[in-house]
Amino acid sequence: MSDQYIVSARKYRPQTFDTVVGQEHITTTLKNAIRHNHLAHAYLFCGPRGVGKTTCARILAKTINCENPTADIEACGTCPTCQSFSNNTSFNVFELDAASNNSVDDIRNLTDQVRFAPQQGKYKIYIIDEVHMLSAAAFNAFLKTLEEPPPYAIFILATTEKHKILPTILSRCQIFDFKRITTNDIVAHLHGIATKEGVVAQEAGLHVIAQKSEGCMRDALSMLDRIVSFTNGMLTYQSTMEHLNLLDADYYFKLTDHILAQDVSGTLLQLDAALERGFEGDVILEGMAEHLRNLLLCKDPRMAKLLDVPADHKPIFHEKANQTPPSFIISALNVVNDSEINYKNATNKRLHVEMCLIRLCYVLQVTSVTADDVKKNSDGVGSAATAITASIPPPPPVPKPVAEQPKVIELAPPPHDMLPASIVAEPEPEMQPAKPVAPKQPTTEFVYKSYGPPPADAVATTGRRISKSVIDLDAVIDEELRKQQQEQKEVTAEMVEYIWTHYRNGIPVNRSTYRASLTMMEAEFIAPDEVVIVCKDQFAQLNANNERNVLIDYFRKHSGFPLRVRVELREDMVLKQEAPKQLSKQDMLDEMVKKNPSLGKLKDALNMQIDW
Repeated sequence: MSDQYIVSARKYRPQTFDTVVGQEHITTTLKNAIRHNHLAHAYLFCGPRGVGKTTCARILAKTINCENPTADIEACGTCPTCQSFSNNTSFNVFELDAASNNSVDDIRNLTDQVRFAPQQGKYKIYIIDEVHMLSAAAFNAFLKTLEEPPPYAIFILATTEKHKILPTILSRCQIFDFKRITTNDIVAHLHGIATKEGVVAQEAGLHVIAQKSEGCMRDALSMLDRIVSFTNGMLTYQSTMEHLNLLDADYYFKLTDHILAQDVSGTLLQLDAALERGFEGDVILEGMAEHLRNLLLCKDPRMAKLLDVPADHKPIFHEKANQTPPSFIISALNVVNDSEINYKNATNKRLHVEMCLIRLCYVLQVTSVTADDVKKNSDGVGSAATAITASIPPPPPVPKPVAEQPKVIELAPPPHDMLPASIVAEPEPEMQPAKPVAPKQPTTEFVYKSYGPPPADAVATTGRRISKSVIDLDAVIDEELRKQQQEQKEVTAEMVEYIWTHYRNGIPVNRSTYRASLTMMEAEFIAPDEVVIVCKDQFAQLNANNERNVLIDYFRKHSGFPLRVRVELREDMVLKQEAPKQLSKQDMLDEMVKKNPSLGKLKDALNMQIDW
């Protein structure tokens, strides 16, 4: 008859301090306390489930009663005391499960046993697991014994919820906080167990198990046993994902590719494939959020250590992250996070997830940025406000009057009453018309005087065919623009008004609510570097505050100066100024006398009394 099967969590339970995984700060302290004979009379082991609290309590109980401890302060395992402990026949170690023995009578029975000295060994150890389950009366009955126990009695309390224990109990114990076991430590431990059991296990599969265990070694060992039985000893990444009912990274890479390509049909078909396999919508949203987070971490080498994925997946994540704009990742994370929050309240769960993915397909349009913005933000996380600002067209350049020859094509001229006097003045020397490249070809020159770059489609908007020689003048124009921006020493109110006007005109038509609220806003310039957006009602103030980051980027980009933008509410300012004052009858008479003094003289001459 074959030996009885024992689960890995029991079979490979640590028997010495050195075999405890991930709690070196605890085991080192306990070993030093035993070495120097500085044992406390009460210990409290607290921390998450499955991290080794009860295991360390048993190892401590076994080691302090060992008759022949090793030089490294470990139990020998061969003396009669160690043998009786291993066979569960020791009379010096008592374990109590407070979850089912939490009454006053149970604690009184325990304290009655404390009065008797140990028959074998130096100490009697009482291990009380889940001690937070004791009733308040049981805690009070335990206080006196816990504070002044006999010299041979040691209490070891274990709990997962330290906040539920009375402060009077906490003050009588040495407290040890156990931490969650790291993913790398769990993977290494599982790999050692798989080797001993003759199981072929891929590191990527073990990494998934360690991730899903969330730092709990007991859960990791339980999952390992299940998957080994499911795969008949061949533990692979795919079989692990299938058994744990998880979507692998390859699925989310494909889904992200469809989203970046703005392929709504492909995105919804990819979602349907997951739903047909039995995955719930919240699982897909959670996995998508984690996938986007991993892509964001790959954007900055300093955050690479936070990337908790299998080693063979990291190069793929870095490659995909380089293809994804950071502004898209941040905006997509916001969309997915909002969908996760509202998922439980959604009536049609599938439609809710589909709408989330459809929005993701169009996020790239909203957050489209220029090549310069991508290059600037490639080393870190880009600003979402910068991406949104890029979707608003810049103000057209301000044309500068030039001499009659050669012919000048003006590009999108603004109203002249909005231009500062310095712009409408005589042409500057450096902006004199350039000589034509070929004398037989028509000469056309573009002259700019602007607070921002000329529009990319400037040549196309002229409606004329431009010769090759004229197009070559672009380099000269760019150089002149750069010189003008360098010569601009300060911001003017006319410049701010000009930029503000074209910002309002550039808001898309589909944002009709925001366009309407802009009519209740004005831009004021306060020297030397502050722009105040004056709002005439609270609704306009709310919209202005929501768009403040966009406004900051827009003003800075098109003025060339680090301007500050502030929103101020001046409610019903115009109405209050224009509303007629309500005059009393006496005030009306005074106004009439003020306009016609003869009326007052007549009243005084006739000694008239006005009857109101």
